[in-house]
Amino acid sequence: MAKILVVDDEEHIRLLYSEELTEAGYEVITATDGYRLIERIDKEKPDLVILDIKMVGYNGLDLLQEIRNKFYNLPVVLCTAYDAFKEDIKSIAADSYVIKSFDLTELKKKIAMALEASIPSS
Repeated sequence: MAKILVVDDEEHIRLLYSEELTEAGYEVITATDGYRLIERIDKEKPDLVILDIKMVGYNGLDLLQEIRNKFYNLPVVLCTAYDAFKEDIKSIAADSYVIKSFDLTELKKKIAMALEASIPSS
């Protein structure tokens, strides 16, 4: 069972993702912001991170750079309400980019693709 870390400052988003992704068969852990995120990833060892871009006091694109520096192969799905960030050069370091929606079909598809791509082929 893949473990997913959801990093978002909106509680209703964390609850929605947690519920839906748990139902889809994933183990879900959440973080309210980027505080000590690298330590958290090191400790929890998630298989994938869902990362909000605009959080109070944190820029998800900067956090993405930090994640890439330490956990190069860890899949990261950027999830935001704003599609303007798609053009940001920093966002290309993410495995996927999803616009927030209450329909998680697209997000689940991107998660499955990112997890599949991260499994080393034998």
